[in-house]
Amino acid sequence: MNTTADSATAADTATTDAAAATRATVQKFFELRIAGDTEGLTALFADEVDWLLAENPVVPWIRPRSTGAECAAQADDMAEYTVPEDARASVDTLLVDGHDAVILGHLSGTVRATGKTFEGPYALRLTVENGRITRHHLYENSLSIAAACTP
Repeated sequence: MNTTADSATAADTATTDAAAATRATVQKFFELRIAGDTEGLTALFADEVDWLLAENPVVPWIRPRSTGAECAAQADDMAEYTVPEDARASVDTLLVDGHDAVILGHLSGTVRATGKTFEGPYALRLTVENGRITRHHLYENSLSIAAACTP
């Protein structure tokens, strides 16, 4: 009996299973976001979420959040202040390692109040535990977004 090889195989299987579950949850996140399903997003987020999005006082939809309901509502908040028909987001790369996923892409939109546009790259780090998102860290072109929000 080779317990070292058995342990390595079990660890590889656990990592593969975690990655598959993470990938499925990230896919569900995108589907719910596109559909504007706040109730579904609330259920997908954990009760408490490690939320990171650099505060920007001139951008009304960017604010601290910590509960699943607050995190899910960010999509509604953004839709209130931007022109939904002009919103674009691409996923250029999706990397998954166990419970963590990193999504790289580009986003753009138009701020309703000013008519100004914003665009730029983004990186989103999600952590999934027990089928729910426990970490949501978004890095984006905050300068472009702030400029679009400024009259």
